[in-house]
Amino acid sequence: MAGQKTDERDIILGRRIAEQRKRSRLTQRAVADSFGMSAAQLQKYEKGVNRISAIHLAILSRMTGTPVSDFLDGIPHPDQSYERGFCEAPQQALVADPWSNLARAFARQVSESFSEEQRRELSAAIEAFGRELRS
Repeated sequence: MAGQKTDERDIILGRRIAEQRKRSRLTQRAVADSFGMSAAQLQKYEKGVNRISAIHLAILSRMTGTPVSDFLDGIPHPDQSYERGFCEAPQQALVADPWSNLARAFARQVSESFSEEQRRELSAAIEAFGRELRS
């Protein structure tokens, strides 16, 4: 990563790295050893002095059990006029009834795969399940 100028994003990411490392009760030495570097180098990442590589961020993600996206979400883009890439579409909100799509897909699969008798038996089992949940 030599030669890359750091900016505000590196500082934000570095803070998140340090916070998550501490939450996970990992020492700088333990993380640095897994990266194959000195604790001083890790400290530079945490301070935003040096830019961390994607590989090291992935290793830290696995060590802490934290998705990489948790480290990166909300970090501002340096150019506010950029166009969103196809992979950066906003996340769709959950529908009012999040189970409706699952129920529809399940019903379609059952209709295509089960006989009329099997469908009746499954329907009766689901109704019994519903009664148990309500009692």
